[in-house]
Amino acid sequence: MFLGEMFEGKVLYIGKKPIMSYVLTAVPKIVDMGCLTIKARGMSISKAVDVALILQDRFLKECTIEGIDIRTEVLEGDNGELTNVSSIEIRLRAPVGVQAA
Repeated sequence: MFLGEMFEGKVLYIGKKPIMSYVLTAVPKIVDMGCLTIKARGMSISKAVDVALILQDRFLKECTIEGIDIRTEVLEGDNGELTNVSSIEIRLRAPVGVQAA
């Protein structure tokens, strides 16, 4: 598992990996930086919500959800047709240097 595949700056992109892969890579990032944004599209939205809640409930009790944005993105499909895809952005904040549980 490479961090470069999941992270771009302070943004964690959710895809097809197991939920705990995202959680365990997010913990050191949010502890170091104090904030983290989780982004997902389509079928990965529920996984993004699970990652945020697991971080908050099990690993970083002091972590708070600052905001949630939902939107529809228009993407071009393989056949050139435009497709609407739902997306979510969850912003988390934790005190810098907080200890993981």
